[in-house]
Order: sequence, then structure tokens, then C-alpha cells
Amino acid sequence: MPNFKKVDSSRISLSELMKPSHSNFSGKIHGGYILSLMDNIAFACASKHSKAYCVTASVDTVDFLNPIEVGELITLKASVNYVGKTSMVVGIRVESENIQSGNKKHCNSSYFTMVAKDDNGKSIEVPGLILNDKNEVKRYLKALKRIETKKTRQAEFNHQDFSHHDYLDQLKDFNVRIELPDNF
Repeated sequence: MPNFKKVDSSRISLSELMKPSHSNFSGKIHGGYILSLMDNIAFACASKHSKAYCVTASVDTVDFLNPIEVGELITLKASVNYVGKTSMVVGIRVESENIQSGNKKHCNSSYFTMVAKDDNGKSIEVPGLILNDKNEVKRYLKALKRIETKKTRQAEFNHQDFSHHDYLDQLKDFNVRIELPDNF
């Protein structure tokens, strides 16, 4: 009988005060630092679900929506949105809060695909997922759609007959000028 776990059993949140050492040259919190925190929480969430060491296989749709200021408190929230045989998609939401005014803003959302590994580095099976509210069902379905879209795009781009000639007309509406040699 397969093993299943509720989404809530591996849901994690992490809060951290943003310091000047986390900022970039424009005084905002460096996106790379936020990505590092996101990778950490994705690892923790996936490992909690699978009870195994997990590695990051891919990161999809990293959208930086609002800058984070020095002195703000950020909260990262992570949950397993989808499980495959050995992989999990962890959805992450990042919010910042001005601790003086109490104003909150959504700063980032992303999806990390994590793979469970055994002590020898071999991928291992993960527990199934129990979905028990409509938001969890929506997140699972959206993850399926992202996976399907990614596979379709990869198949198109990796096909042996893929040719840039088939797409050149699409570039006329973009901010690009094509200057290819005649034999290209």
C-alpha cells in the first residue's frame, strides 16, 4: 500500500530580518540572497515530506515582484504542491513586512523541483500527496500544467528538425535586428 502524506505535514515558514550585509549596490536586498533562502526552504520542505536528503533539480518561474528593503522582515512559506515518483514541486511565497508600519508586500513566488536521494545519491521514491482543500488541488493542477508546458517546449526545442528559419518571422515585432551571413 502506497504511503501518502498531507500537504500540511511538510509545510514550512521561515522569517528573517534583512540586514545591510544582504543588500546590493542599490541598497535593496540582493536577489541572489533571496534565491539562496528559497533553495534552503525548498530543501527543508522536500526533505520533511520525503524523509530523505533532497537536491534541487530545477527552478521555475522566479518572479521578483517587489524590492525588499534593509530592515524589513521577510517570511518565506513553502509547501509541496506536486509529487512524482522521486520528485516534488515545492511552491514558495516570499513576503516582506515593514516592522515599523506593519505594511506587507508579496515580493516573490517560485517553484523548485526537488529530487529525493538515498545515501548513495540514487533517486528514491517519495510519499504520495493527500490534497484536502481546493487550494491544494489548484496548486497540484497548476504544477501539472507547468510540467506539461515545459515538456512540450523541451520537445520542440530539442527536436532534430528544429530550425531557426521556422521562427525568424516571429522576431520582426521584437527589439532585435537580424544580421546573419547569407549562408546561415
